[in-house]
Amino acid sequence: MLKITLTKSPIGYSERQKQTVKALGLGKMNSSAVQPDNPQIRGMVRKVSHLVEIEQVDQDTPGGKE
Repeated sequence: MLKITLTKSPIGYSERQKQTVKALGLGKMNSSAVQPDNPQIRGMVRKVSHLVEIEQVDQDTPGGKE
């Protein structure tokens, strides 16, 4: 699983990048979403890598903390 955190505002970037951020489940600044680690999510993260931070989390750990 991947924990994705929005660290920079998508304001001023293309509409496609804004929609990608929204599709990842991110809304406001510093919001986080846990998504499955698959090629589709990795591709989306790569397209907005300048706006987000990602970290690998253990699926079995409650709260995503190790």
